[in-house]
Amino acid sequence: MDLKELIAKEATIINQVMHEDIERLTSCLDPLLAEVIDHGLFGGGKRVRPLLTVLSARLSGRDDQDVYRLACAFEYLHVASLFHDDVIDRAESRRGKVSVNKRYGSVGAILAGDFLLAHSMAIVGDYTGSQGLKIFTEATRGMVDGEFVQLRNGNNFNQSEDDYFTVVMGKTALLIGAACEVGAIFAGADPQKQSALRTYGINLGCAFQIVDDLLDYLGDEEVTGKAVGNDLREGKMTLPLIIALKNAPADDKNRLLTILEQERESTRVFPEVVSIIKKYEGFTGARTKAEVIVGQALEPLQLFNREEHEKSISLLQGLSAYVLKRDK
Repeated sequence: MDLKELIAKEATIINQVMHEDIERLTSCLDPLLAEVIDHGLFGGGKRVRPLLTVLSARLSGRDDQDVYRLACAFEYLHVASLFHDDVIDRAESRRGKVSVNKRYGSVGAILAGDFLLAHSMAIVGDYTGSQGLKIFTEATRGMVDGEFVQLRNGNNFNQSEDDYFTVVMGKTALLIGAACEVGAIFAGADPQKQSALRTYGINLGCAFQIVDDLLDYLGDEEVTGKAVGNDLREGKMTLPLIIALKNAPADDKNRLLTILEQERESTRVFPEVVSIIKKYEGFTGARTKAEVIVGQALEPLQLFNREEHEKSISLLQGLSAYVLKRDK
């Protein structure tokens, strides 16, 4: 069985457990809330975060059905953040279909997101107690703080790579690191192994976000289910653009800044921006950075016995390669 088949197999189990969990809640939920959750939660998604919780727990010596129930919390929180993001961005589609915000309105999206957040916290508390819940809530706070850093820098088009990674850590990497660390805690791993899996997850999350930012410029809309160019239209300073601005001479740098300040919402400038970023190695530089970070993610896995946990380690290594190669 190859990596995609293994990921698909695990995702099927995760989806089944989530369906069972949501069905148990349906009897005490308003029918509209249940409909909104069903629409947003089961409309696709790679289930990377819960998969990492499962694999981290398995690598730490625990592999039972409760691992999957715990893992669902990380998908619930992730989807809750997508509901809220789509309200902020006024997004009309998500994962190739109508967004919750478009179909049910901003109030429905926000409230459903709040419900999933509360439910995810309850699950983590039930299965890992205060230790796991502390890590989970720290990641949640980081997600909000990352959004505010990005909001504060909304009109700052002279950002550094450090500025970029501050946002990435908050918005993406901390949650993926927490998914790994909480899985290890649940399985009773020692602090050194908890830290190793957290490091793996944080680095994987950073690489994941870089590739996501590359796809926003270079992705196939029919494959990704999202329109390209959203980051440019919103004035987001992602790594390809930051690298290009650093490398470009004054004339092309000033042209990019003019577009960002005055013309970014026009679709006609998008091909020009792509051309300039490509010319000054913004795309190749970002991909190289992602590859370096993936290498840093894999280093801590050397702590675990390869012979004893060969399948789990191979899957974590495979996931890192998948992150670099993914097209959606």
